[in-house]
Amino acid sequence: MQGLLPYIINGISAGGQYALIAIGYTLVYGILRLINFAHGDVFMVAGLIMVYASASMPMYIALPLVIVATALLGFLIERAAYKPLRTAPRMSLMISAIGVSYLIQNLAFYITGGQPQPVTHPIPWISDTISVLGASTKRVTIVTPVLTILLVLALVWLTKKTKVGLAMRAASKDFETAQLMGVKINSVISFTFVIGSALAAVGALLYFTNYPNVAIGSGSMPGLKAFVAAVFGGIGSIPGAVVGAFIIGLCEELIKAVQPTFSDAFTFVILIVVLCVKPTGLFGEQVTDKV
Repeated sequence: MQGLLPYIINGISAGGQYALIAIGYTLVYGILRLINFAHGDVFMVAGLIMVYASASMPMYIALPLVIVATALLGFLIERAAYKPLRTAPRMSLMISAIGVSYLIQNLAFYITGGQPQPVTHPIPWISDTISVLGASTKRVTIVTPVLTILLVLALVWLTKKTKVGLAMRAASKDFETAQLMGVKINSVISFTFVIGSALAAVGALLYFTNYPNVAIGSGSMPGLKAFVAAVFGGIGSIPGAVVGAFIIGLCEELIKAVQPTFSDAFTFVILIVVLCVKPTGLFGEQVTDKV
C-alpha cells in the first residue's frame, strides 16, 4: 500500500485537474450540444499566459490576470467562431471548433517559436514539496482536489440558486423554448464559455505548477482525457464530469504503477467498456426522441 500511495495521491490530483477542464466541455455541450474541440487549447494558452505573466509581474497580479485573460479568450472564441453559426447545421459548428483549435495552436507556435516554455516562476507555497504519510509530493497535489470540490460546489450553487443559473438550466433543457420565453440566449452562452474557460485556467495553473513546462501540444492530452471524463460521467452533467474525471485520474495513475506504457490507452478502454454498458455515461439522462 505504501508503494501505491504516491500514485493514489497523484491520481486524485490529476482527476481534479481533468475535472476543471471537463466542466467546460459539459457546460457547453449541455446548452449548445457542441463539443468545443478548442477547449484543450484554451487550457494550453492559460499555461502560456501563466509563463509570461509570472515572469514579468508580481504573482498576486499574474494569477488573476491568467484567469481573466483566459475567460476573455473563451468569450471571444464564442462570439467570433460560434455565435455567427447559431442557426447553422451542427456540423458547421464542429468544423468551426476544429478550425479554432488549429488557429490557436498556430498562433502559439508563432509566439513561442515552437519551443516548450518552462515555468520559471512557479506559484509559491503550492509548489513546495511535502511529505504525506511518508510519500513525497508537491503541495499542489493536495490542494488540487480540495480546490476543485470547492469550485464545483460554487458552480452547482450558481446553477441552482441564481437567475443566470436558472437561465442556463432552461437553455440546456430546451434551447428554442427558453429563447421564446425571454431568456437572453446569447448572454447565457457567452457566460457559459467564460465560466468554462476560467475553470480551465485554474486547472492550468494547478497542472503547470505540477508539470512546469508548457508546449503547444500541452493541452491536447489533458483536454482529450477531460473530454473522455465528461463522456464517461455523462456529458451534460456537472457531477458526472467531476466523478468521471476523478475515476479517470485514479485509474490512469494506478495503471502507471503496473505498466506505464498503457496508462493512456487504458483510459480510452475504460470509456469504451462503460459506453458499451451504459451509452449515456454514468450520470447521463436517457434521451427520448419526440414524435
